[in-house]
Amino acid sequence: MKLITFDEGRVGRLEFDSDSLEEGTVIELDVPSTREYFERGGKVTETGERLQYADVRLRAPIQPKKFFHTAGNFADHHRELQAVDWSHPVHKGIVFFQNVDAIIGPDDAIVYPEGLTKELDYELELAIIIGKAGKFFGPDEAVDYIAGFTVFNDITARDIQRKEMESGVFSFSKGIDTFCPIGPWIVTADEVPDMHELPMQLRVNGEVRQQGNTNQTRIRFPHLVAYHSPQIYSAGDIITTGTISGVAAVQPNPFDFYLQPGDQIEAEITGVGVLKNHVVSWEEAHGTPAPQRVDW
Repeated sequence: MKLITFDEGRVGRLEFDSDSLEEGTVIELDVPSTREYFERGGKVTETGERLQYADVRLRAPIQPKKFFHTAGNFADHHRELQAVDWSHPVHKGIVFFQNVDAIIGPDDAIVYPEGLTKELDYELELAIIIGKAGKFFGPDEAVDYIAGFTVFNDITARDIQRKEMESGVFSFSKGIDTFCPIGPWIVTADEVPDMHELPMQLRVNGEVRQQGNTNQTRIRFPHLVAYHSPQIYSAGDIITTGTISGVAAVQPNPFDFYLQPGDQIEAEITGVGVLKNHVVSWEEAHGTPAPQRVDW
């Protein structure tokens, strides 16, 4: 099943009569949010409302209570990070929390805060949706907590991250307003035959920038979910799985690859979906010059 949030916070599931999205039907569900859908264990009724997919506006598919980030999990990306002059290594097992207020949905604009950063980067990741509350469980139990998947593009201000890494942490660089695109929907786990065999590709203006597969991870997903379970999961929480190789920061000349206003981004995971977003300048988004960073 594909769960969506649409229009002004309505929840539905998608049905397709063909391979064309335009011919899809949205069946509205009688629940105020997808998070509550998972809190209820999926036991919700339909409202009876049917809409054409082409007539609705998709929003971010879920607003989680907690959003766990994972770093250094894909082998190729881990190797390329070793070539970057970070002050501290990026070890597997690093987790940090995303700012859930920075979440945006499909076709929303990523706002470039030019006063804060000059190095805006992309990171395609698979995001796991936690289906029920739990804590302190092992990998064998973790599959029961994995309810579905969505696409995540981990937008990062690399110049801010570089400064943060002097303390061996990063958070501010990834939690800025609009830096957390997710979507376009949640694909329930029963529709994904093998979560460890999903091709991944990110394109900017049609050019392939990242390409990989979930089979390249160093830690399998149930182990990852179990590892962080002492931090206490709530139904509807998100945990990401790390990005694949090819980010702008590791290129010979990163400034040829960093995102710019006007860029169109397609973040695709086969079997999960294509998340499309575009970059706009601060002035285009807000009608005022970009604010300058407030330093310590």
